Amino acid sequence: MIRILTFTLLLLCINIHAVADQSHRLWYNQPASLWEEALPLGNGRLGAMVYGNPANDSIQLNENTFWAGGPHNNLNPAALQALPEIRRLIATGEHKAAEALAAKTITSQGAHGMPYQTAGNLHLEFPAHQHYSHYYRELDISNAVVTTRYQVNDVVFTREVFSSFVDQVVVVKLSASKPAQLNFSAHLTHPSKPVFTQENANTLAMQVQSSDHEGIKGQVKLASLMNVSAHGGTIVQRDQRIEVSNADSAIILISMATNFVKYNDISANAMTRARGFLAQATSQFDNHQYAARKQAHSHFYQQYFNRVSLDLGKSAFANESTDQRIRLFATRHDPELAALYFQFGRYLLISSSQPGGQPANLQGLWNHRQDPPWDSKYTLNINAEMNYWPAEVTNLSELHEPLITMTKELAITGQESAKKMYGARGWMAHHNTDIWRITGGVDYTWGSWPTSNAWLSQHLWEKYLYTGDKDYLADVYPVMKSAAVFFEDFLIESPDKKWLIVSPSMSPENEAKASGTKIAAGVTMDNQLLFDLFSNTIAAARILSEDKKLAEDKKQIATWEKILSRLPPMQIGQYHQLQEWLEDWDNPQDQHRHVSHLYGLYPSNQISPIRSPELFSAARVSMEQRGDPSTGWSMNWKINLWARLLDGDRAFKLMRDQIKPALTLDGSVNESGGTYPNMFDAHPPFQIDGNFGFTSGMAEMLAQSHDGAVHLLPALPQAWPQGEVKGLVMRGGFVVDMRWANGQISQLKIHSRLGGNLRLRTHSPLPPANAFKVKKVTGAARNPNPFYQQAQIKKPLKHTNKTIPALSLDNTYLVDITTQAGRDYVWSN
Repeated sequence: MIRILTFTLLLLCINIHAVADQSHRLWYNQPASLWEEALPLGNGRLGAMVYGNPANDSIQLNENTFWAGGPHNNLNPAALQALPEIRRLIATGEHKAAEALAAKTITSQGAHGMPYQTAGNLHLEFPAHQHYSHYYRELDISNAVVTTRYQVNDVVFTREVFSSFVDQVVVVKLSASKPAQLNFSAHLTHPSKPVFTQENANTLAMQVQSSDHEGIKGQVKLASLMNVSAHGGTIVQRDQRIEVSNADSAIILISMATNFVKYNDISANAMTRARGFLAQATSQFDNHQYAARKQAHSHFYQQYFNRVSLDLGKSAFANESTDQRIRLFATRHDPELAALYFQFGRYLLISSSQPGGQPANLQGLWNHRQDPPWDSKYTLNINAEMNYWPAEVTNLSELHEPLITMTKELAITGQESAKKMYGARGWMAHHNTDIWRITGGVDYTWGSWPTSNAWLSQHLWEKYLYTGDKDYLADVYPVMKSAAVFFEDFLIESPDKKWLIVSPSMSPENEAKASGTKIAAGVTMDNQLLFDLFSNTIAAARILSEDKKLAEDKKQIATWEKILSRLPPMQIGQYHQLQEWLEDWDNPQDQHRHVSHLYGLYPSNQISPIRSPELFSAARVSMEQRGDPSTGWSMNWKINLWARLLDGDRAFKLMRDQIKPALTLDGSVNESGGTYPNMFDAHPPFQIDGNFGFTSGMAEMLAQSHDGAVHLLPALPQAWPQGEVKGLVMRGGFVVDMRWANGQISQLKIHSRLGGNLRLRTHSPLPPANAFKVKKVTGAARNPNPFYQQAQIKKPLKHTNKTIPALSLDNTYLVDITTQAGRDYVWSN
């Protein structure tokens, strides 16, 4: 009777997870058969994809510095001599000839970037586990642990896996519900030619070298160590495997390291590093200390994750498996899945971008191939930047650091491309880079885009607007200044208007029907990017000059102000669209995935319903013309854009389009994109930027701070009439906690990190303020908070007589509160 009762309790332990709170869990009732069904873990440096197969399991591994090739730059010095001719051909309308010449002289004729490569696999084999029942697999993003549980006969087997933030190893805990029932073997593999050695009785080593690629010799060495310890039973090594017999439980530690030091230094000893990580970890782990190390890992992770919470309401669907919920999301109301998707983006950023490491690449941290799509590099004309859109607003500011550091490094390697390719001072980079911080052009007709330095510099400035850290601003200002100096030398006069324009360039990665090519000059996105670059660099110089650190830049500021005055204004074309090119070339049937000319709407703040209503209407027309159907990152950029257009229902419609199954029922890929079963975004194939864009888009729907005020619930869809969000960060260091019901704010707390004027815009009156003064703002009074200065753009040129109704915010409520740093401000009934 006792045995039956114990067995019943074990079954209850298995099944209780299926009905527990699923708000932070991705869970499934079957193992993963595809990589896009496996569950991701990461500590910023070490990645793991967990399949959870009972009999033959595989955990795919990554180390974020394991890339093909070695230190190099991929410049094409022929650009310098060809530049005048390319510009002449563009100016005279000979675009195809210009593009052909640029493909030969600007684009690299050698390497086009190195691929990020898999670190191999940990394989686990369990004899007689082919027949199992009561299967359950989950990723709990509240603690960054994957758990697999199933039953064989009357024994429940459990596996826990995490990539430890504190111990810098991948940890696998295997256990059985009864003593002496755990039997398995473990080994490592890699698709290249690994070399295996025995470290000691419990540890095996695997060493590999990265691939040669496009003429660059593979020089990155990876050392991987697998250590197995067991409670009870025996451990033996046989044929490059470790076998465990009749154990109660076991712990596997995977340590990985490379010889990579930085983009121009690969002098480290990979094996010495890996041994160091493993020695430190094994001194911490044994069966008695496992729980404490797991808790330390989760506590480190939760310091980031717990900063933001989101509740959009409950539904019965939360008790269904995650793949089932993704499959049916577009057909029913499942607000908890939308909130989970939002938090999953934050989970992925925490897991793939830690200070001191590499930035999240095109697949974040996770890649199972030697030759991933687009090499899993850093595409700088949208994708790398989109990865960091959630960083500041969702309270993960420290995780912006790897992108900031990469920008600083590009500012060094990019001096070479500026000088040798364009005869210019400062730094520049084209539309793609890799771990070696290459700055030459790649991908032939896509390569002639020289403006990534401006977009990356926008991230440098935005981080300051959220943090107010002047020491940080002084550190990154030279990078911003150097980018601006490049364009001092690179800009040329347009032949008719005498505007200063970028040539050659393109509107990434679109092709104008009128020219039949991508190459162009003076495109709208470049003009918007340079407006931000010069405006922000001038503002930074003035802020720092107040501290008498940069007084010598006064003459430089005057030069930049003159350039600003000569940049082309935005233009409204014949269809009342925001023009994409300098000429009115837009095709209203163009469905291209890139919406580059809408950078001025998001992530920039140049287009406003208050300050530039006609441009705001034109941007909406462009969005309507471009259409909703899109995939991956493009779909999710559009969520952000519709949020900035203050249309929550349209943004929510694209969210439904995004959360649709990317795999058909027969397992084939749906080419229209969507979401894989493991909640990865499908471009297709997988690109992580879509996950990050979704998260930032939801944040923009709930709160915005780019247009002179903190705008609460600016794009709330009808689908979320009530909810609560805590921890969103606005510019100027204001942290927002709010609850709403029937679409109106019922409780609000603003924490002021920096002090200063807090201007709030709402669509309904706020509850009563608790013991502080609130001043109603009338008219167009300027917000005195220096973090809320609005873009002073030129009046747009209009090439149409059409009139589009403007969106009015006259009925919104606008108030000011003088805040003190460190104080909370609460509104409640």
